[in-house]
This record gives sequence, structure tokens and C-alpha cells, in this order.
Amino acid sequence: AGCDVHLAVTGDNAVGVYSPQTTVLAAEAFLPVDRVVAPVGLSNLPGYPALFVGRDRALAGLDAVLGEAGSVVVQAVHGLGGVGKSTLAARWAADHRPQFTPLWWITADSTAALDAGLAGLAVALDPVAGTVLSGEALRDRAVAWLGCHAGWLVVLDNVTAPADVAWVVARCRTGRFLITSRRADGWHQVTTSSPIRLDVLDQDDAVALLVGVLTHDPTRSVVTDGAEVVCREVGRLPLAIEQVGAYCVQTGTSPAGYLELLARYPAQLVATVADGADPDRSVARVWRVTLDHLAHIDPLTGVVLRILAWWAPSGVSRQLLTGIASPLELNLALGRLAAYSMITLDGDRIVVHPLVQAVSRIPDEQDPHRQSADIERARTQAVRSLADQLPDDPLDVAGWPVWRNVLPHVDALRRQTHADLDTVPAARLYNQAGVFSDNQGDLTAAVAYLRRAVSAYERVLGPHHPSTLGSYNNLAGAYRAADDLARAIPLLEQTFTDTHRVLGADHPDTFSLCNNLAYLYEAAGDLTRAIPLYEQTLADCNRVLGSDRPQTLASRSNLAGAYQAAGDLARAIPLLEQTFTDTHRVLGADHPDTLTSRNNLASGYEAAGDLTRAIPLYEQTLADRNRVLGPDHPQTLASHNNLASAYRAVGDLGRAIQLHEQNLANTHRVLGSDHPDTLASCNNLAYVYERAGDLALAIPLYEQVLADRIRVLGPDHPHTLLSRNNLAYAYRVAGDLARAIPLYEQTLADRNRVLGPDHPETFTSRNNLAYAYRVAGDLARAISLYEQTLTDAHHILGPDHPLSRTIHRNLTMACGESD
Repeated sequence: AGCDVHLAVTGDNAVGVYSPQTTVLAAEAFLPVDRVVAPVGLSNLPGYPALFVGRDRALAGLDAVLGEAGSVVVQAVHGLGGVGKSTLAARWAADHRPQFTPLWWITADSTAALDAGLAGLAVALDPVAGTVLSGEALRDRAVAWLGCHAGWLVVLDNVTAPADVAWVVARCRTGRFLITSRRADGWHQVTTSSPIRLDVLDQDDAVALLVGVLTHDPTRSVVTDGAEVVCREVGRLPLAIEQVGAYCVQTGTSPAGYLELLARYPAQLVATVADGADPDRSVARVWRVTLDHLAHIDPLTGVVLRILAWWAPSGVSRQLLTGIASPLELNLALGRLAAYSMITLDGDRIVVHPLVQAVSRIPDEQDPHRQSADIERARTQAVRSLADQLPDDPLDVAGWPVWRNVLPHVDALRRQTHADLDTVPAARLYNQAGVFSDNQGDLTAAVAYLRRAVSAYERVLGPHHPSTLGSYNNLAGAYRAADDLARAIPLLEQTFTDTHRVLGADHPDTFSLCNNLAYLYEAAGDLTRAIPLYEQTLADCNRVLGSDRPQTLASRSNLAGAYQAAGDLARAIPLLEQTFTDTHRVLGADHPDTLTSRNNLASGYEAAGDLTRAIPLYEQTLADRNRVLGPDHPQTLASHNNLASAYRAVGDLGRAIQLHEQNLANTHRVLGSDHPDTLASCNNLAYVYERAGDLALAIPLYEQVLADRIRVLGPDHPHTLLSRNNLAYAYRVAGDLARAIPLYEQTLADRNRVLGPDHPETFTSRNNLAYAYRVAGDLARAISLYEQTLTDAHHILGPDHPLSRTIHRNLTMACGESD
């Protein structure tokens, strides 16, 4: 009739197109919808990437639901933008193409796009209709056709909200809808089947995808080193992996090289796509669409997401966000972010994809959701929120569960912010985290936190501010715990000098630093410097604070401990007795310091060999700590250990073993398998097994402790060296000198290198190695080593030190055997 008709071409990739121009055909010129038969193989299914990996579970889920017979079936797939929802839908549809006619793909991210897609289906089914009907009428004709036919599949891709497509589904009685959306909730309005949540790829599949992109072109020489690390870094997000691979192929960059660039130029790389690719499919652009929508509904969603960007990607408690809005407003914002798959809500916990976090904290003045000022405000709030949740005293066991929950987020904040941006609140946060980590035995983390705190305090407040000096003290303490005395002692010496000058000789902080410096000298085995410093501190505390102040009592206890370490029990025990009496009077019978003082007095009695007085004190201390502090307090666990050791010393091995076994189980449960106290408890149990003659139990336990200490504390930590010494001793007792002597030699070499030749533990190693030579019948080497060790011990420790006397006795016996 002279009209321009655009006919649909059937086949695998046919697309129906309708002409918007005016036509003169009457409505009678085309068939009613119930009589229109779809051309065989009618489909406009888009292609999907040739590299399709994994997703077996999701594909099986689609099989289970869409393969059902009967009425209309609807299955929604939701997930974060870039996670591969459309690719999954295209792959499943392609695999099942013969089962459906037509198989029609509609981009449904807007009402206009949905209408156009349905109108295109109407024209493809009946080209003549496209010459007569308006777009709206074509849309309705397509829905009417779906409502009265079976055997079709319609993919509604990238649906914004369930309500946008609910009216289409409601008018259909048979057929299949496969829907993809970033929206996670509201699908009960459309379908009775549960939506499938599509997550990121498994690590193996992610690596396979990246390697596949890198090696797809056989004419290119590629390097795949670093693929596993890159996949973890981008959170195994398919879109990001494909873009990384395309960038690497185009630029000749290896995955390892890409990582270096990502660290230096994160803003540019998250916005980059390879030449020829759709610029709107960059990681940053894909999520901006969702954020635009959310910001229009609820501006708080952007604020929350930018704060979450600074913390760990999982395990975020809602409690951390308290204070940024009312509970109702906060719940709505979190719910909306979860509804659009920007976060996942797991009970009280929040999970965020690490790449979402990275994009959210990278400024881009062209992106309204990533303005520099907004990101800076979010970082400040992230610091404040963490600080508000943490207990004041990181050494208070009652607050440890909170610390353990929050610490991963403090660590993420530290790693994701530049030190030059740290404020005083951030410095305070890192300082407290360092003290807690030091107490928990995580010395690597402790040093990292405390260095960061020191850096911030120095830059903002200056090197002589009391907060800066306090952070120096804490860092020196962490160095001491790691036995890095070469750094700890000079740092604390300078801090003591500065504190003395800034705060004055009689300030309590000056006394504390003097005490701590003495403790470092004692740890280094330099009692000739430690004891006078302890004595000076005690005298100053008595003069300025008074004899009954807790700091004075603690100073007296420390001096007594130094006397005990020097073997001067004649001065140590009276001081311990006086300290216990005064602490009991001043602080009361149940004060933790009183219980510690009683424990120390028991230790003094035990050192003097007076176990008849030591054991009742240990027993009473354990009972009181159980009652006052609770059975799981670290000091209670320490009391279990001390009492067990006293039972061992008195020969009551049955009770010692039982108590050590119980203590190991408790420390493992309370402190964790890698805490230094747990490892010490394991070592002590091995020791009592050894004393009981059960080397079959002792040696494997010693070997385990040594392996764990090397892994947790490092090969040069004093506790690791002690474990190596103990294992060598057990081998020697078992008669295995072939393994004992090399281990003793290694321990001596390491203690010489790490602790220095004049440290008491180095003298102990020399004595033990000499004894092993003596047992092996090599008396010439044994005597020579004894003589040199005795000379050095006399010079450093004095002839009356217990270790000097032990070495003298061993030398005498070796000389007698040589005669």
C-alpha cells in the first residue's frame, strides 16, 4: 500500500525494529495477538564474553527454577554492579536457546528502555504492527502476546526496582522471566522464588579469568606473575579483573606491575578502560549510576559509604556508626545501600566490597560522590567513631572483646591513610592500639601502630609534648618486648632526659620513665645500671609522693625483683615482705596490686628454696584472683602457672602436670593459640613432662612450641631462643647428642648475636653447651668453655650470682672427671 515496512529477520541474532513514521494501514491489517506465531528461533540475545569461568552454583540455581513447568516463572539475580549478572544471564540463556521462542533481551534500567524493548518484541513478532501502532500500543501488544503464549524467555536486564517490571509479570500466565538487578529487596512483589545473590568470583576462578584475558591473544608475549595478588586486591570483581587484564595486554604491563601502578595512581586506574571499550563501564562509572539514584533518595547513604570506606571490608558493627545520625535514619540508609548491593548486611555486621571502599575514598572532583572535602570529613568521622567505641584502658581485660572486634578497622584505617594526614585523635587511637597489641603479643603490629602515633604527635604537637613523650615510652616498651634493646634503650634514655627537662625531676611521669629505663637495663642483664636507677626511683617516689602511694609501692616491688634477679635474696625478700604488707594495708586485700605483691613474695620464697612458705601464698593468690578477677583473667592464668611450677619444684609432679594441662587449655581458649602466654604455658607443660621422665610427650611439645615461636615471634626473639635451648636439653636427656649439640651451638651463636656475649642468657647457653660437650666425653672443649664463661660471669654478674656459682660447680666437676 505504499508504506515503508521494516520486516523482522528471523534467526539467532534477529532484532525487531519498528518505524515511528506515520502509516496509512488500518488496524485490521495485522493479526490479533493470540493468533501471532513467533518465528522459529526469534532472538536478540546479545553475545557474552568468550571467557566465562565458574558460576556453577548460580547456573544450577537458574536451572532449578526456570526449568519448572507450569505457570509463569520469574527468577531475579541481584548483585553489585560489575559482578557479572548480565554475563550470567546471557550465558544461561544461550545454553538454553533451543528451549525458548522467542528469546528476547530487554535492557530495563528505565521505563523508556523497558517500553522500547517491549515494542521491539512486538515488531519482531509481527512487523506489520510496527507500521500501524504507536510505541505505547506496541508495548502493550507485546505484553498481551506474552500473556497468551508459552515457551518464551524474556531477560529484563539491569532493572532498577521490582515495581518497574511488576506490571509486566502480572499480566503473564506462562513463560519465563530472567531478571538482573542491583536491587536486592522487594522481589516478593514479582516472584515467589528467592532471588539469587551473585557474589564475586572464587579466587581460583578469578585467577583463571585474568590469565585467560592475558593469554587470549597467542601473538602477544605476556607475563602472568602476580595474577593471584591482583585478583585479591580488586576483590575478585569480574568487571575489575577484565579491565585489569585489558590494560595489561594493551600496555604490556604485568599484573605485578599493575599493582605498583594501582598503589601510585589509584584514581586514574579505577576510571580507566582499554581503548575501544565503553568508558561508562569503568569501575567508578558503573557504581556512580547507583550512587546517583541513592543520593537522590537519601543523601545519608553517601555519607555512610564514605565512612565505611576507611575500615576493614567485613565485620563492621553497626555500633561503629552510632552518632552520625539517628538510629532510624541510619537503619534506612544501611537498608538502602544493601538494597542496591553496595553493602551486605549480615545480622549486626556490615560487609563492603574492598573495591567499593577504594573508589569511595579516592577523590574525584568530577564525581559528586567523591568530593575531597566529603572524603576528608568521612575519614575524620571514621577516626572519631573508632575512638568512641574503644575502652579507655587497653590493658583492662574487660574491654578486650571490644578491642578485638575493632582492631581490624583501626589497622585498615592505618594502612589506607597517609601518615601526613594523621591528626591528634588518630595518633591517640594508634597509640592505644599499639599498647593493646603489645600486651597481646602482636609485636609487629604494636611497633607499626606506635611508630605511626609517634610520627603524628611529633608533627602536630612537637617532640617535647607530654603526649609525644608518652608515645616514645610506649614504643620503647614494644621494642623491649620484641627484645630489640638496641633501639629500645637509646629511645628511652632520650625520652627520660627530655621528660626530666620538660616536666621536671619530681614529676610522676619522670619517675615512671626512670623505672622503665631501669627495667630495660635489667632486661639487658645490666643490673649494675638497673639497680641504682631502681633505688633512685624509689627514693624519689618516697620523697615526693609518699611511701604509701601505689607508684611508690610498685617502685619498691621492682627494686626487690632486681635484687632477686641479682641473687641478692637477703635484700630482696625483706623488701618483698614490706611491700606486700604495705600494699595490703593501703589498697586492701582484694586489690589487684595486692594480689600481685603476694605473688611476687611467693616467687621470692621459691627462689630462696623456701617452698613451704611459697606454695601456700601461691595457692591463696590463685584462689583470690579466681574470686576477684575471674578464672579467665590473664593474671589468674599466670597464678595457675606459678602454682604448677612450685608443685613441680617441690616434686609433686602429679599436681603440677594436672595444673599445667588445665592452664594450657584455658590460655588457649582465652588468649588464643598464638598468644605468648599460651606458648609459654605449652613450654611449661613440656618441661614438667620432661621432669616426670616422659620424654615421649615432652619432646614433641617442645618441637611444637619452637615452631610456633619462630612463626609468631620470629627466630631471634628471646622466647624462641629459650625454646631452642629447651629442646636441645630434652634431646640431651634422651641421649640424642647428635641433635642436642648442634642445637646448643646454634642457640649460643644466636644469643651472642642477638643478646650480646655478656647477657646472662648467653652465659647460660655457654654453660649448657659445655655440659653437653662434657656428656659427650669432650672434656677439653667443655673445660675451656666453662673457664671462659666463669671468668666473664664473675666480671659481669659477680662471683656470688647463682649462675656464677652454678658454672663454678660444673667446672670443678669437669676438672675432676679429667683427672
